[in-house]
Amino acid sequence: MKIFDNIVDLQNELFYLRKANKKIGLVPTMGALHQGHASLVKQCVADNDITIVSVFLNPTQFNDPKDLERYPRTFEEDCKILNEVEADIVFAPTPKEMYPTPDNRHFEFPPTSTVMEGVKRPGHFNGVCQVVSRLFYITKPHNAYFGEKDWQQICVIKQLVKYLNLDINIIECPIIREESGLAMSSRNALLTSEERAIAANIYRILKESVTKKDSLSVGELQQEVINSINAIDQLEVEYFEIVDGNTLETVHSWNDSPYIVGCITVYCGATPIRLIDHIKYK
Repeated sequence: MKIFDNIVDLQNELFYLRKANKKIGLVPTMGALHQGHASLVKQCVADNDITIVSVFLNPTQFNDPKDLERYPRTFEEDCKILNEVEADIVFAPTPKEMYPTPDNRHFEFPPTSTVMEGVKRPGHFNGVCQVVSRLFYITKPHNAYFGEKDWQQICVIKQLVKYLNLDINIIECPIIREESGLAMSSRNALLTSEERAIAANIYRILKESVTKKDSLSVGELQQEVINSINAIDQLEVEYFEIVDGNTLETVHSWNDSPYIVGCITVYCGATPIRLIDHIKYK
């Protein structure tokens, strides 16, 4: 496994790999890797000749400096995981390497980027698009892999690829969950063991809500999920939206779309950690 922190060196390496007609896959990450990330890398390794994993904590997608400051940084452990799952290349640039000058590009893809996370974290998806587009230009992958936990992000990145007219396949990979049902996330490392057990109620309630879809309206089900989670000490729902799985537009009836998902963000713990998840209804 080769590690690069320099764009030119990485591109020189990739030049010869492309010349040899190698199929290249990319897994973008912000580090603090877990088995959810490992599953993306395994899929990438299975599909491609060369697997690149970027490990870059992107400052432009954090609208809260405190959130950026406390995000876990575990590069040595990350490399051990990536070596075990047979990644070929790790790209770990500094912010100065990725952004030698300020990135003044502005990306907006309404309604996909302007609802839910787009409302709660202004500028977040612009930062995501800035860094992902740079990674795509640098590595020119055939395939790029993203976890379904960040459902809205996948929808935004698909819009980005279309907008930039890039010939890249966006591969969605299933959520990997802890034994309790809690969606694996780098932020889980910031939870105490007690908080982690409490956070498992998010998915439990979401899963139970699927069984009530036929007896409750969209609005009734939405409110029941919110009330059930908020009733648990140390959990507070920031939003829970039931939307079209492709456009992310709000649905008002179960007949509004053949593809309906529920997207949720919940704060957990005494020093609140922001957790996201989603569930498919149709």
